[in-house]
Amino acid sequence: MGIARLPVDEQLEALRSTLSRNETLTEVLARAARLDLPGWYLTAGCVFQTVWNVVTGRPPAEGIKDYDLFYFDDTDLSPEAELKVIQAGETALHDLPVVVDIRNEARVHLWYEDDFGVPCPPYTSTEAAIDSFAATTCCVGIRLEADGRWRVYAPHGLADVFNLVVRPNPVLAPGSVYEAKTRRWRERWPELTVLPWPE
Repeated sequence: MGIARLPVDEQLEALRSTLSRNETLTEVLARAARLDLPGWYLTAGCVFQTVWNVVTGRPPAEGIKDYDLFYFDDTDLSPEAELKVIQAGETALHDLPVVVDIRNEARVHLWYEDDFGVPCPPYTSTEAAIDSFAATTCCVGIRLEADGRWRVYAPHGLADVFNLVVRPNPVLAPGSVYEAKTRRWRERWPELTVLPWPE
């Protein structure tokens, strides 16, 4: 039976087992936990692409461009406050052989339209930011709690991630962003089933 057909608790265990095969990811996770950022998650490509690699028999960390570390602090939206967190992260993660991209999701609405051409309402949490990824398959975040448990946020479930299905999520990003990302992903993971952006 495929992982996507397992009960949810067993899917979560399968996710943890699969992601644990990426030693870089588990190290970033452990160090991120020590930074103790508000509402933080490790999310996006480093999560779902690790699953794709394991499911397709590739080395777990292959082709992962960066590791996205999101947090949410709406008490100070200045670029200086975010930079201070980024610098603390660089100190904690500097010896790892990957780029860890740290971003305060409370600030995204300040720059999103300049980068992507559409306005972004202010997020109310890191989870709200994850909800707006261009593909539902990307909407998975993980973090390590103080007691060692993994917290998993996956509003669309895990079936598509394990089944290599990329499904559009037309809530914020324009279709061109989805198409550019999926084109790039298919070059590396040709096994993917990419569903079309709705007309």
